[in-house]
Amino acid sequence: MSKLRRHLSSNTSSSVEPKKLSDLKEKTGNLYESIAVIAKRANQINISIREELHNKLEEFASHTDSLEEIHENKEQIEISKAYERMPNASLLATTEFLEDKVYFRKNEENLFS
Repeated sequence: MSKLRRHLSSNTSSSVEPKKLSDLKEKTGNLYESIAVIAKRANQINISIREELHNKLEEFASHTDSLEEIHENKEQIEISKAYERMPNASLLATTEFLEDKVYFRKNEENLFS
């Protein structure tokens, strides 16, 4: 099991739990800023998972066109199923955010000057 998958599976349950919006707002002082931080982290997690899955499935890629090579690969199916069972990236990002595991900084520059 990869480092990322161990981290994801040990940190988050697979069920969705309600979150208090006030808890999200408390971290940045603005609910929409908090949601933006969570969205950016979820995107990072998605990219990481996608790259890892692509690399694992690339091992099974067939570069020949013979019919013998085109069949269901049990290991490939199991890998795909394991990734399907992983928690949603948004849930992971929200959990990390609420547990102060996401580094973010505010840009103090006033954009409307």
